[in-house]
Amino acid sequence: MKTQIERIHARQILDSRGRPTIEVDVRLADRSFGRVSVPSGASKGASEAHELRDGNPARYGGLGVLKAVANVNGEIAKSVLGRDGRDQFALDALLRELDGTPQLSRLGANATLGVSLAVSRAVAVSQGQEFFERIAELAKVSNPMLPLPMTNILSGGLHASGGMDAQDFLAMPMCAESIEDAIHLIAQVRSAAIEVVRKRGLPTLLADEGGLSPGLKSGRDALLMMVESIEHAGLRPGVDIAIAIDVAASTLEASAERYRLTREGRECTSEQMIDMFTAWLREFPISSIEDGLGEEDWGSWRVLTKKIGDQVQLVGDDLFTTNPSRLARGIREGVANGILVKANQNGTLSGTLEVIAQAKAAGFATIVSARSGETEDSFMSDLAVGSGAGQIKIGSLRTSSTVAKYNQLLRIEEVSRAPFAGFSAVAGRG
Repeated sequence: MKTQIERIHARQILDSRGRPTIEVDVRLADRSFGRVSVPSGASKGASEAHELRDGNPARYGGLGVLKAVANVNGEIAKSVLGRDGRDQFALDALLRELDGTPQLSRLGANATLGVSLAVSRAVAVSQGQEFFERIAELAKVSNPMLPLPMTNILSGGLHASGGMDAQDFLAMPMCAESIEDAIHLIAQVRSAAIEVVRKRGLPTLLADEGGLSPGLKSGRDALLMMVESIEHAGLRPGVDIAIAIDVAASTLEASAERYRLTREGRECTSEQMIDMFTAWLREFPISSIEDGLGEEDWGSWRVLTKKIGDQVQLVGDDLFTTNPSRLARGIREGVANGILVKANQNGTLSGTLEVIAQAKAAGFATIVSARSGETEDSFMSDLAVGSGAGQIKIGSLRTSSTVAKYNQLLRIEEVSRAPFAGFSAVAGRG
């Protein structure tokens, strides 16, 4: 059988932050080869799948992944060698069964995801498919779609050592008609933002995902700078470019239903946070707000969704953690209208595809996302296209780890007939 898994080998490599991560190689019986490197996050939801680290302070400050590597090269390899790589769902079910814990904490989600994706990529090679075509086949998506990007321009939070309270302010190309067009528009805003920041005498330091970290005092100041950057690029805020915000509110929680805005020197209740977002919507062309409240502040999330969910995309990241049970609760309770999808929050490819399908069935927007610790692997671009997610959140147009994903989207646009999702993919627009 040509797609029989013949060899699996993992190694420790470094991510975009210089921290260890795991890379997995898979070879099939017909010599087809697949390689995947697994990203790592900074802002993490408590319910996401477990990233296994060594905890040895003498090696990379405890962040090594040699235990996860050993699990792939040992227990996992012994269990999956000889299996048909085409049966992705059976493979992923076996990986979960081997681990035996709800959050893949024994073997590590970084180990299981690396194997899951590398096998799928090898099978795509064996079958003469582009990787996005293999993913579409698994997802039963007959019409893959090129996603609308949201791109990091200004950063704070855990992505920039607390340089601003909110984690990211992003640009979304409203008027783009293709991926190439979207990337060009984003590049214009990103370049203009550098000039605006420099003109103000502020630092142009890069955050983890390549955004600028000027250290502004408030979210409103950041929004004003976003508008100025869009206009400086010769574009129209709310017509050509919309603004997205990743608040990462769980990192701001001071106590239950209270949030500490350190840069502003104040604490807010959940109600005050909602009022702040409502005021921002009146003043600025905001299309998407991610993790506006904490991951366990469910009651306030319901209020937020009821109040402004018909005006703006409300995205759960830490809230949902690409977890089907948490997403089901959100759907049931009328919380949010979009989900950020991160494969390493889930731990397998098929599990990630199932969450995307679950969200789509409920009318939720789906945004495939990178992590703050990335590699040059571009699998997430293929995942976004193949699953027909509609949106993608990569990071800024800086550093090879983020640009690799944009470049892969350009390649896919060239070789496929997939349509571009455009701004219609954004939820909460009345």
